[in-house]
Amino acid sequence: MKDHDFLDPFLESATSVIQQVCNVGISRGEMAEKEWIYPENHTWIRIGMTGQLQGTVFFGLQEELALRIVSAMMGGFPIQEMDEMSKSAISELSNMISGNASTILSNRGVTVDITPPLFLFQDDIQGISGTALSAPLDLHDMGRMEIQMVVID
Repeated sequence: MKDHDFLDPFLESATSVIQQVCNVGISRGEMAEKEWIYPENHTWIRIGMTGQLQGTVFFGLQEELALRIVSAMMGGFPIQEMDEMSKSAISELSNMISGNASTILSNRGVTVDITPPLFLFQDDIQGISGTALSAPLDLHDMGRMEIQMVVID
């Protein structure tokens, strides 16, 4: 399998899970290999992978989008800040996405285990660098999400 084949299940899963949870249409952007970046005003979830596929998947969300997603997950209740409950909700969303992605990978013959999600703020990821396979997901009126995968060979 090529690296693109490994990111695709995460994109497929994120699209499905977020559509269900947020009741929003999603458009997928072009997949590209690029320098791993971490724009400001983003929250990040880090998922580690072990098994036949070893590496890290980062889900990057603009803070406004993260709050909108949490609000949708809580039945539309307006969320103003990324408190412990909000962090937990976003972490659970990424856990659902990663769990589904690992099932898709398993169905394609790739055994992978995922670590529990780790919620990161901007300051937590300073100094992390490398090349990542990346693709944006446009959640129409909600905002844009970036999924980046760093695979260790």
